[in-house]
Amino acid sequence: MQNRASGRDFEFAELTRRLGFEYGGMILHEYYFSNLRAGASLRPPSTSAVAEALARCFGSVEDWRKDFQAVGGLRGVGWVLLCEDPTTRRLTNHWVSLHQDGMPAGFKPLLVLDVWEHAFMRDYRATERGRYLDAFFRNIDWAVVERRLVEPTAIRPAAAA
Repeated sequence: MQNRASGRDFEFAELTRRLGFEYGGMILHEYYFSNLRAGASLRPPSTSAVAEALARCFGSVEDWRKDFQAVGGLRGVGWVLLCEDPTTRRLTNHWVSLHQDGMPAGFKPLLVLDVWEHAFMRDYRATERGRYLDAFFRNIDWAVVERRLVEPTAIRPAAAA
């Protein structure tokens, strides 16, 4: 135990370093699968809180989708996340490469897209990521995404300095 506290236990050090990757991957998969539903609507209902938030932050739901899809088309493996800053309630899209690299600290994932090859190679060729992205958008469970939004009552203004 003494070596672990000093960082000299190499096995413990390696397991600790890998924890973010392994645990992050598990959590992101949970978000991903739970925000999918067969036969869903291409867009959130226009009067929904998520549609209003997307329009406020990106100009329109369509502008958000173009941005999100462009991030999903980036070369490499990883994740695309629509996140909410719980302090400002601003929505932003993010690329997360290795399950733990690129996650903005404290932000809440609202929508998660897996763009590792295992997510689409069974149904699409490596060169057909665009088709996979189109299929993803046809299966977003917008009710789940909406439930992930921070409740307005949970937002507390920062104390004056």
